[in-house]
Amino acid sequence: MSHLQNLLLDTLLGTKHVDSAALIKLQEQNLCIASPGFSVMPSDVRRLVNGFAKNPLQARREGLYFKEKDYKCVRADEYSLYAKNENTGVIVVKTHLYLLVATYTEGMYPSVCVEAAEKLGDYLRKKGS
Repeated sequence: MSHLQNLLLDTLLGTKHVDSAALIKLQEQNLCIASPGFSVMPSDVRRLVNGFAKNPLQARREGLYFKEKDYKCVRADEYSLYAKNENTGVIVVKTHLYLLVATYTEGMYPSVCVEAAEKLGDYLRKKGS
């Protein structure tokens, strides 16, 4: 297993409040690493990348369509995009090289998912990733 995959598994899934996670290479717009059983379709990758290319207000108004679900955007800025659909949600954190995607499901604490994803995003940014 690669160092990045270990980071995903240990720092995100290890919290028990992240259901699945992935790293997407921004430049190539492709999936780099994903937690076991989590697949992100190329169309979803493009939507996530485009979510950061838009004005944050526009992303907030339009929401996010991810993995065949419509999500209401609750935060959108230059580094983070948080979206929810009832009791599930997706957290996307932008670094220099990657988009870090973390999802949570019913019974998980969204705040723990957000904190774990943001901390890993900060770590990757400090490392220049």
